[in-house]
Amino acid sequence: MIELTEMLRQLRDQLNTALTGAGPGPVRFELGPVEIEATVAIDRTGGAAGKVNFWVVEAAGDASVTSSRTHRITLTLQPTLVSPDGTRHHVLISGDEVDDER
Repeated sequence: MIELTEMLRQLRDQLNTALTGAGPGPVRFELGPVEIEATVAIDRTGGAAGKVNFWVVEAAGDASVTSSRTHRITLTLQPTLVSPDGTRHHVLISGDEVDDER
């Protein structure tokens, strides 16, 4: 399992790689909403200042996950390119096809 924040960080890194690795070709695609569906296990630490962590469950799972309560969440993200001056721009990406890409 990985933390939900780590999954989102990796997604952002991959989108940035697609953006910066775009070739000079004339065809570019505007990046629209990104929908993510994940099965998460929720872990709560006790105490007055308790913390809740969301762990993304791997497809294969393991014995400890099957005994936990899991929840399915869906996130819709709208990636935006923000300039240093705070101006927001549409994100355009392009690149080669990646194995198992959908």
